[in-house]
Amino acid sequence: MNKKGFTLIELLVVVAIIGLLATLSIVALNSARARARDAKRVADVKQVQTALELYYNDFGQYPATVATSIVGTPSGASSTFYMNVVPTAPLPADGNCTNASSSNSYTYTVQDNNRSYTMSYCIGAATGGIPAGVNKATPAGIR
Repeated sequence: MNKKGFTLIELLVVVAIIGLLATLSIVALNSARARARDAKRVADVKQVQTALELYYNDFGQYPATVATSIVGTPSGASSTFYMNVVPTAPLPADGNCTNASSSNSYTYTVQDNNRSYTMSYCIGAATGGIPAGVNKATPAGIR
């Protein structure tokens, strides 16, 4: 009698290998998602910086708030749009951005009589030469 087929042990080994490969791919996917969120945070901050510089070129000062000044028509301008919407940080927070002291948001503060600003943001892992943790963007650049 010559039966052809797989034994139970062979099937269990194949299922275990498939489970291991699925687990590894899920872990790699979660890591890639976290890196993508950090890259989006940096890109958002750079986009807001560009809008702030355009505003500064038109008015000679930075706006007091980001949400009402660079989105839509600022007071005194003729239908100038610097940004369509102000970006918000993607969720969930990554790395140490979940701490109360370093929230997962973009915080804009105007300084020096509207001649400078600081925009704070937090990234979970080093991205594009920017270290993990709370960082600041200023008119001089992003760090």
